[in-house]
Amino acid sequence: MDKDRKFPGHPVLSQILDVIPNSLIQSANRKHNSNRYYKRLPLRVHLVTLLYGVFSYCNCLREICEGMLGCEGKLSHLGLDKAPARSTISDANTNRSYQVFETIYYGLLKKYHSFISDSRLKGLSIRNLKIIDSTTISLFSEILQGVGRNRLDGSRKKGGI
Repeated sequence: MDKDRKFPGHPVLSQILDVIPNSLIQSANRKHNSNRYYKRLPLRVHLVTLLYGVFSYCNCLREICEGMLGCEGKLSHLGLDKAPARSTISDANTNRSYQVFETIYYGLLKKYHSFISDSRLKGLSIRNLKIIDSTTISLFSEILQGVGRNRLDGSRKKGGI
C-alpha cells in the first residue's frame, strides 16, 4: 500500500476494499463468467454495493440505493461513477450466482488466514449459516380455495405462504 492509502481519514469502506485484491475479484469473475449478462453492473460494483449495504446496516435495496444516491458525489473513492439502480441490483442479486462471492470469500480467507487469530477460526463454518428466503410460494386454488384475498379490481386472487 502506498502512503496515501494508510491515511486515517480515508473512508472505512474504502479501507476495507483495499484489502480485497482486484486480481481475486477478476479471477472469480473469469472462473464463474459472472459479468456475462451483467454489463451494467460488473462484479466489483455489485460487491461494493453489497458491502456498502452491510456496513451501513441497510435492511433493503431501497435503503442501499438511497444511501448511495445521497453519497453519489463521494462514490469515486469506491471506484464508482454513479450509484446503481435498484432494479439492476435486484436483477443481479436474483440471477448472479452466489458461487462467485463464495470464491471471493474463500480466496480472502486463504490470503489472510495467517492474520486471523486461531480462536476466531475454530468456529468458522458455513454449516452454521442460516439464510432466510422470503420468496412467495404461489398457492393452488383447487387445494386451498379460501386462502388469499380477493382483489378489488376483479383480477385473480393473490395468495402465498
